[in-house]
Amino acid sequence: MRPILLLQGVYYLITGIWPLVSLSTFEAVTGPKTDDWLVQTVGVLAAVIGATLIVESRARPLHPQSVILSALGAIGFAAVDTIFVVQGTISPIYLVDAVIQVIVLTGLLSVRVLAGQPRDNRNV
Repeated sequence: MRPILLLQGVYYLITGIWPLVSLSTFEAVTGPKTDDWLVQTVGVLAAVIGATLIVESRARPLHPQSVILSALGAIGFAAVDTIFVVQGTISPIYLVDAVIQVIVLTGLLSVRVLAGQPRDNRNV
């Protein structure tokens, strides 16, 4: 679980900071925006979630709230990406992000399922 939280955290931190550092390159990839302040606000929130996940990936023991934040963040971003691309509101490039979010969710679920499996078939 820790590597997933760490990778997701780094991804959110980088993509969150990007529109703060260079809104012009962000818009060159994702398409023009009308409300720059809103893009940057979402960027700050993504970066905060990312930083939190990075810190939490090192927590001993791992806090269940960090896994919830990870899963709900991925679900939220994937839903927003997909819905607004289908509606034609945002560029189809956001589907790349939706796929990344689904990969994160798949990883979280896989670890969760495997954690529930017996480690030794002799004990089954």
